[in-house]
Amino acid sequence: MMKRKEFILGAAAGLLVAAAATAGGFMRWPAGDGLRITPSSGVVGQPFAPPPGAPASFASIFDQVAPAVVQIDVRTRIPGGRRFQIPGVPFDFQTPDGGPVRPGQPGQPEDDEGRLAAGAGSGFFISPDGYIVTNNHVVENAEEIVVRLADNRTLNARLVGRDESTDLAVIKVEGERFAYVSFEDAAEPRVGDWVIAVGNPFGLGGTATAGIVSAKSRDLREQQSSAYVDYIQIDAAINTGNSGGPTFDTRGRVIGVNTAIYSPTGGSVGIGFAIPADVAKTITERLMRGETIQRGYMGVEIGDLEPFREALGLPANMQGALVAGVTPGGPAQRGGLQAGDIVLSIDGEPVADSTELTRRVGAARVGQSLRLEVLRGNGRVTATVRTTRRPPETELNADRPSQGAGPDAPASPGTAAAGLLLAPMTPQQRARYSIPAGIEGVVVTGVAPGGNSDFWPGMVILRVGMAPARSVEQIAQEAQRARAAGRDQIFVLVWTGRGNAAVALDLPRER
Repeated sequence: MMKRKEFILGAAAGLLVAAAATAGGFMRWPAGDGLRITPSSGVVGQPFAPPPGAPASFASIFDQVAPAVVQIDVRTRIPGGRRFQIPGVPFDFQTPDGGPVRPGQPGQPEDDEGRLAAGAGSGFFISPDGYIVTNNHVVENAEEIVVRLADNRTLNARLVGRDESTDLAVIKVEGERFAYVSFEDAAEPRVGDWVIAVGNPFGLGGTATAGIVSAKSRDLREQQSSAYVDYIQIDAAINTGNSGGPTFDTRGRVIGVNTAIYSPTGGSVGIGFAIPADVAKTITERLMRGETIQRGYMGVEIGDLEPFREALGLPANMQGALVAGVTPGGPAQRGGLQAGDIVLSIDGEPVADSTELTRRVGAARVGQSLRLEVLRGNGRVTATVRTTRRPPETELNADRPSQGAGPDAPASPGTAAAGLLLAPMTPQQRARYSIPAGIEGVVVTGVAPGGNSDFWPGMVILRVGMAPARSVEQIAQEAQRARAAGRDQIFVLVWTGRGNAAVALDLPRER
């Protein structure tokens, strides 16, 4: 089984220092004659020569850009009874005044609304009059924002605006003639180009790391902002606390805003991600003008076709986005879109995948009518959806109401088909598994020998193949057709009690 990727938003920083010393005042490597370093002798050897095309040093770049990079310290209210934990940081971190904060420690400021906890991130000036770019997750819900400049001055900052969907925010400090840097949104960086990241990892402000652009157009499905951002991947080390800091090219221009790392441990493993400059510049300029970022919204749960292409028996060249669920009363439902539909085009332009669908809808004006060509069953239909304003991410990601029996529900008798035990929907089944009105299909009552253990009693198969699920016999017939066509999977759309899930259901081996 593949391990789950872990993408960490480094909103706050801590400090852990490990030191090692040798008794003799020098360090000896175990191989060969060793390398001897003493306080007086230095290192004896050939002068260092960088590879062709590499800078001899990044010092000049750092000297040029460092005054524009800042540390951002925040105080955020944590709801009472909830422990404050920074992803990947299992130790204490520093408050803006340098004092340690331990969640749950006596004497912390606390009231009926919870306690104040400290965190830190990075940012950078983009104008001489005090506008600073950072990540939304650094300053989200902050009650106090303090900016520490490269010369160690501290200034109070106010939030100008933020955009959850791209994880960008703008704050401002009072003053003028601040050192600032500019976005490079014209000349795109190439894979292999040198980069330097500057920021505040683990509270260690003014830290520079260097590397190259490792990849472009990364789509991080685990990140909510990935629907609107094609990330730049870099191997310059970024860690917790680097969030919101800049990545520069060798001319000192900002090519990205550091926002996430892939890490099994919580520390840098050389895979970091930055929001490209063209996206960051567009959003931050709008926020500086006082605009609220609005995006179109349809009210659908969507997924890519690729994982289900074989199970659905679709041709290799068919592109589109699968509708896994439709929000009750939302624009898509009012426009006639249904769960199980495959969106092929918007206003006559093909849709490649779910990310493109999200971005096309998000780019639509609020109230704009979109004409969607949809594959439904064995035919094509047209649905017209009038967009509304996309709700905040916190609202979209709110926990669903708890319905359905859940994974621990006891199995009950059923008919075996496609590796599952199935039964028709009846009032008794609906009551037994707390299936709400309006959910129609075939009820999963258990798993047959050799069947998929990810299913549990109380799930409801809504669709099988390209058709609504009406009976156990229909699902058995779909499995038979798949085997006859040489396929070992069928497509099912399943209600889980926590939302809908599209599944390529593996068929058990025939005995």
